[in-house]
Amino acid sequence: MNITLRAFIKKELAQTLRDVRMRVLLFGAPVIQLTIFGLALSTEIKNIKLAFFYAPDDVMARRLEGDFYSSGWFKPVDFTAGEDPLELIVSGRADAAIIAPDEGLARSSERGEGRVQLLVDASNATKARTVETYVKTIISAGWAGKGGGAANPPPVKLDVRVLYNPAMESSLFLVPGVIGMVVCLITIILTAMSLAREREMGTFETIVSAPLSDAEILLGKTIPFVLLGLAVTALTLLAAYFFFGVPVRGPLWQLALGSLVFIITTVSVGTLISTIAKNQQQAMLGGFIFLFPAILMSGIMYPVENMPTTVIAAAYLNPLMCFMRILRSVLLKGGEAYVFWTNMGALALMAMAAGGLAYNRFKQTLD
Repeated sequence: MNITLRAFIKKELAQTLRDVRMRVLLFGAPVIQLTIFGLALSTEIKNIKLAFFYAPDDVMARRLEGDFYSSGWFKPVDFTAGEDPLELIVSGRADAAIIAPDEGLARSSERGEGRVQLLVDASNATKARTVETYVKTIISAGWAGKGGGAANPPPVKLDVRVLYNPAMESSLFLVPGVIGMVVCLITIILTAMSLAREREMGTFETIVSAPLSDAEILLGKTIPFVLLGLAVTALTLLAAYFFFGVPVRGPLWQLALGSLVFIITTVSVGTLISTIAKNQQQAMLGGFIFLFPAILMSGIMYPVENMPTTVIAAAYLNPLMCFMRILRSVLLKGGEAYVFWTNMGALALMAMAAGGLAYNRFKQTLD
């Protein structure tokens, strides 16, 4: 190899790898991400929150309930007698509900009228189809274990009521996820690169020498990206409504407030990344290292409930997951108060934590 070329390659490698933070980004982060993704991602639908309603003396329904919970696909939901099954699904406490006849499943089956109603949340169309398949499979398997067969179908019939997305259109589930992903990507990457660019171009000292307080400098660098994030959110929501037919069933103030707090959180995260990075290259890599786990652990593509318990705990520290739950609740379910305020509270805490850390590091940088 040419001596000059060899020396040039050696110089570039040395320049890239001499920074400890860059070595961590290049070699440590991929291993950590691979480990997390290998544990967290699964296309199998499980841990489905199921509420089973039946009369206290309905032995047949109780046995059927046992078949559901012992299958490994479903987990029980705690509720009190007299609660509305629809409210359990609207609030997100249940993914599906099965309602047996008031007179008892055994008695109605003897007359050939044994019907149970399945209410299923179809805001995730793929999950809804899977839940319906699981329910039919368990009913058929239970009847086959009692000596039934294809020629003698089970006496229990299933009436399915699909909520929020009767046609089970995938776009109604995926488009809100894409909106959250785009907003998160733009706000974090642009904010992370902003301060790094000033530092790399040598204009950071000029900003510091201006007659401004630390808070004023930080607000001046972040508020424009909050405004840009709100503009992008409004644009994508309009495109989703007019081009993809995504409904807006909840109040607009919930949509606006949830978007604002989410954008403040992501801008705070981007600012924190920029205070750690020395240049734009590190800032961009740091932003993507945060974004990839955030997107894959947000419920946009894979249900969070499928993940191991330790990974689920980490997912609850993900602002994108909270925003996705707010967005899908407002757009598809009508904006249930419990879902909105619990996720808003989590986002507000994350915004304060990320913003506080970013401010402290920014002050250290100025000092």
